[in-house]
Amino acid sequence: MVAVFAAGAVLVACSDGNVQSQADGKGGGIGGAQQAPQEKPRPMDVELATSDPRASGGVVAAGDQDAVYNYSPTVMRDGGKLKMWWCSQYGSAQPPGDDVLYAQSPSLDGPFTGPSGGGPAAVFSGAPGGFDGMHTCDPSVIKVGSTYYMYYTGAAGDHALGNSIGLATSPDGLTWTRAAGGQPIIGPAHDVHRANVYGAGQPSAVYLDGWFYVLFTDTTAKAAGWNGAGQFLLRAKDAAFTRGVETLGEQGFVAKPTTISPRTRSLVDGFSTDLMWVGALDAFVIAHETDAGTTLTFWTRDFTAQPYRPALIPGAWKEGPGLVRRPDGHAPLTSGDVCDRVPFDVVRATIVGGAGAPTDLKHFGLDVRGSRACDGDARIRTSFEGVAMPSPQRTIDLVADGKLVRVDRRSVAAALAGEVLDQRLKVVDKFPQAARLSAGAKTVHAPGRGFGVVLDGKLYAVPDAGTAALNDSTVEEIGDQAWDGFPAGFSLAG
Repeated sequence: MVAVFAAGAVLVACSDGNVQSQADGKGGGIGGAQQAPQEKPRPMDVELATSDPRASGGVVAAGDQDAVYNYSPTVMRDGGKLKMWWCSQYGSAQPPGDDVLYAQSPSLDGPFTGPSGGGPAAVFSGAPGGFDGMHTCDPSVIKVGSTYYMYYTGAAGDHALGNSIGLATSPDGLTWTRAAGGQPIIGPAHDVHRANVYGAGQPSAVYLDGWFYVLFTDTTAKAAGWNGAGQFLLRAKDAAFTRGVETLGEQGFVAKPTTISPRTRSLVDGFSTDLMWVGALDAFVIAHETDAGTTLTFWTRDFTAQPYRPALIPGAWKEGPGLVRRPDGHAPLTSGDVCDRVPFDVVRATIVGGAGAPTDLKHFGLDVRGSRACDGDARIRTSFEGVAMPSPQRTIDLVADGKLVRVDRRSVAAALAGEVLDQRLKVVDKFPQAARLSAGAKTVHAPGRGFGVVLDGKLYAVPDAGTAALNDSTVEEIGDQAWDGFPAGFSLAG
């Protein structure tokens, strides 16, 4: 009797006082599988501590020649350099109108100079006869694989509702080719026409889990404010937004045949924002200007809730912020405690210049503390996904799908990773090694599937042909059926 009573006591204790019959299929006995423990609900509206406020002593970048304004920057930390594209105008860059300038620097506090060390270069201008025949402005640049993608505002002139969003691609961030046949990929919804006749523009792009996200302004959207303010979100499976297009509405993401549909949900009441995925916080952040500076507003991955209270990067501003991001549009890791800190840095125009347009680009930033990036396996996986670092074997380990892929060539790892570290993080040692990507590994391409590399008989998706070239791999053309016949690995494309 003592043994039976003790067993009963244990059973009660393990079931929180509710003993279930094994016959009901919910317990761990005959006829029922044991239930996995449920994760605790994620806390929402958490207040984040901030520290280490910083600001540049002066202007960090400006066009030379006859440039009278500089605003709407997009800033990328890429391969040890800080690369920046922004909106300005050179008289020498034809046709007359807004141009996209480019400059780079080893430091966020500048000075940012052109590729050859001189003044910033005009790298993208209007295409006469196109929707962007006069103006190209508000660039947002990401890099997936070996390809740079620039989403930008284009206009043929200054007529009402003339702004739309275009896409250009580049192998180096300097020489650009218009995509989609030079046509806009996102235009105004024309849900409501207001006094503000801007149209659609000011895009911000992120690449995450095989999706291209674009956040943008549309003054004609149903959910825009009385003055046209509002930020709307689309995502798609391809950069040109022709496959798997989804729009964010009141009930979440909804599949749409094209990018033009009623826009019924705005994420921020504002213009000219920037979007970034923050793995260490398991959240998206939208940077937008408010009275006292740049406000950081956080959303869960599915944009259904706000896990953190807004944070503020104070200081002067006159036009939208450019967050300092990894090539894929994610937050870079801190050089300090990666399990606790997340750096948030922006570059923004701070005055209205003599031409009546924003200028004087300056750097502002701070660190968020208490990220809890290393709390548990799931959070570690989210925090360091897409990060590469030295392996114990003088190769590079890429974190992908919660596993390690050992890559022989650093250049290949850099094309696949959002960030390459110079030192290894011990926290990733718990991840299992899934495969090794050796130089010359078999690479295939299927018209309806994309590019993939075959490792140990499994097929792992890679972003583009550039990765194969860096790896000295010959690309074999196969059919979609042959592609589907391979045992599936996971994506190495981010």
